[in-house]
Amino acid sequence: MNETDKGQPFLGPNLNVTLTCPDCKIHPPDWIERFSDGDIVCGNCGLVLSERIIDTRSEWRTFSNDDQNGEDPSRVGNAGNPLFDSEDLSTLISHVRGKNNRELNRAQLKSDKKDITLSVAYAKISQLCDGYQLPKNVQDNAKEVYKLVYEERSLRGKSQEAIMAAAILIGCRKASVARTYKEISALTNVSPREFGKVVIITNKILQEKNELIPSNYSIQDNMHTTQTLAEDLIKRFCSHLGLSSEVTHAAEYIAMKVKETGVLAGRSPDTIAATVIYMAATVFGTDLSPSKIAEKTGVSDGTIKTSYKVMYEERQKLIDPLWTESGKLN
Repeated sequence: MNETDKGQPFLGPNLNVTLTCPDCKIHPPDWIERFSDGDIVCGNCGLVLSERIIDTRSEWRTFSNDDQNGEDPSRVGNAGNPLFDSEDLSTLISHVRGKNNRELNRAQLKSDKKDITLSVAYAKISQLCDGYQLPKNVQDNAKEVYKLVYEERSLRGKSQEAIMAAAILIGCRKASVARTYKEISALTNVSPREFGKVVIITNKILQEKNELIPSNYSIQDNMHTTQTLAEDLIKRFCSHLGLSSEVTHAAEYIAMKVKETGVLAGRSPDTIAATVIYMAATVFGTDLSPSKIAEKTGVSDGTIKTSYKVMYEERQKLIDPLWTESGKLN
């Protein structure tokens, strides 16, 4: 403990730097920072002591609450939204009576019509995705796709619901979220045939735009193929059916062998997924009827039985020999 701690006065030099006015020499000094002029002045005599100081305070630059004399917590306005052309920087005309104001409002509404149309479409896309419990990245991808294609001439006359559903399907593939044509088509009142046509046109438009501007929207990013694979659907279907991990892994193995051998070539991914699940459940003695699988997958039990007959003839190529050696094979 030093002498200062014992209550003795400190006799060393005072290293504190104190800026005082050379004219007044009052202590403590009375400084006033005038940020509007960039000066520091003495509050007692008015002597300017420093020039061109930098204002380090927050720069509030929006004026939405000026009429109410309130504080606006926003510094530079709302964040820009790349899904809109104006990026939230458009002008808002106040609703005041008068001929000039009405004309200004009418002109402004015309300029904002495109963003209003996009806002309505984005709200509908979000509603459809929420109803099907699709993640946020799928919604963002679908909105981006819709913005790129909705004004294209090749889609004129097509149902807006079909275009939105096609955007959601491509958004699912972009985010590696496996969904079938039937599942996405069920979100709308559009026929599956029309929906399929819109998907083909949308894919073509995106590919053409990607060739012109590669950084615009790369449809091939994180996408394995132009359609959903059966392997991507098996885990979700097995989860809905309450099957064990053993049956799920067996179904994935059979699906891989089906793809290698081409046993069910030409059939849709959901049909292949439903059939291999039925075979895996049969192999391991799980009581699971085709009708129950059809209820969860949307594939008819007749289609499952027909595809199963084709797979059964090639069962030696599809079954893992280790299952037989382990004694688990039914």
